[in-house]
Amino acid sequence: MSFLDKAKDLANKGVDKVGSDKVGEGLDKAGDFADEKTGGKYGEHIDKGVDAAKEHAEGLDGGDNNNN
Repeated sequence: MSFLDKAKDLANKGVDKVGSDKVGEGLDKAGDFADEKTGGKYGEHIDKGVDAAKEHAEGLDGGDNNNN
């Protein structure tokens, strides 16, 4: 199982337990942490990844995302 598969599995479990709002907050914090650790060098890429993950989490929580 790849890193992304594991992350997706954990996101699914997290959304089931706490909802997409809390998962989104966690993703924002993780993105901020990664941005800080890379000195802002990859900020745009990190933001895109966080946004994509948040959209996916909203779709798992019954949102209107069709990327499931």
